[in-house]
Amino acid sequence: MGIKKFQAYLDNAHSVYHATAGLVQELETAGYICLREQNGWQLKPGGKYYLTRGGSALVAFRIPETGPKGFLMAAAHMDRPAFKMKENGELTGKYTRLATEKYGGMILSTWLDRPLSLAGRVMVETEAGICSRLVDLDQDLMVIPSVAIHMNPKVNEGYAFNPAVDTLPLLGGETAAGKLGALLEQVAGGKILGSDLYLYVRENSRVCGLEGEYLCGQGLDDLMCSWCCTQGFINSRTGGSVPVLCLFDSEEVGSASVQGACSDLLQSVLDRICKACGWQLEQMLRQSFLISADNAHALHPNHPELSDSANAPLVNGGIVLKFNANLRYATDGVAAALLRKICQKADVPLQTYYARADLPCSTTLGGISLSHVAVPTVDIGLAQLAMHSAWETAGVQDVEYLETLMQTYFGSTLTCPGDGSYTI
Repeated sequence: MGIKKFQAYLDNAHSVYHATAGLVQELETAGYICLREQNGWQLKPGGKYYLTRGGSALVAFRIPETGPKGFLMAAAHMDRPAFKMKENGELTGKYTRLATEKYGGMILSTWLDRPLSLAGRVMVETEAGICSRLVDLDQDLMVIPSVAIHMNPKVNEGYAFNPAVDTLPLLGGETAAGKLGALLEQVAGGKILGSDLYLYVRENSRVCGLEGEYLCGQGLDDLMCSWCCTQGFINSRTGGSVPVLCLFDSEEVGSASVQGACSDLLQSVLDRICKACGWQLEQMLRQSFLISADNAHALHPNHPELSDSANAPLVNGGIVLKFNANLRYATDGVAAALLRKICQKADVPLQTYYARADLPCSTTLGGISLSHVAVPTVDIGLAQLAMHSAWETAGVQDVEYLETLMQTYFGSTLTCPGDGSYTI
């Protein structure tokens, strides 16, 4: 049942904005009250609150009935690599095509020869001013046709795709010119003054494997972690620490946006919580912890040589604890020890990940967030294959593992009796 619920969410999360809106709906159903950053906050003991920024980042928290020790935070990201539509996007001629640019690190070939559509947000002119509206055209609208092997005989020998030429989607023939803009304004219900629209694959996620053990779909990195963190947050009790859920945007392009981990979003929310409740922020932070959740590379079945043999996690093997000596991941000995204790409490399996020493290591939002909220931070994830493909593969069982871990974590109490000493 759990995987079906996640699939229903995933299959409607066609853009970062739709992904955020879906989790907002989950929170509101659970009784969380919307706050606005531009307004004053009146927070009550036992209260449940959330806010969004830019329609693509989300923070939720609960206020304990009694004075808390600190914050127990988890962060993930909602964005994914995709093609973004350019302004003046229609390219006309014998065919009508769409002008796009890459968002994030994409595996370009995986987008070819698939039914594609367009989703995101538009800014519409209204009598009251400018209004943001979600748009999902939700139809088999375009395709990126590959070149036949007869015309490109070396395509299987390693072809360098040019995103300005090879991956422009086909919208229609000569007579289709001008129709996309009209369709968008019809769906949006007004004149469009600005937009953030992304391509997505028009296929629902699938459970596959001889024993139904694999989940295939788009955006598993990092909607898998975002969903599991949210479910664990909603279903947890409130312990002696303040539970805080933070889901950022822009991780795939460096987090440098007002909705990203490099912004003041989390820091600002924590500060405002403390001011509204009469707590001292610096004292609270000294007994706080952050779990940065972003999917990890699984041992590849066809290329095991690309992994560190002693630290190569398996799909459905449980939570992945990520390490890097140069702090591309934020995990240190303290953070690893705390995470292991939480996994023991939750009774979920734990694996470790290091990139092979001669291969580059990616970064996550954990280390970026540390520059704004300096607390012990651990980088974790769920093992997956084909990361940044248009169609990724991960484990069905791992969804349950992370939900269980987060439910246990958010219901805990962290104390720090002295520097380097912790109980949870």
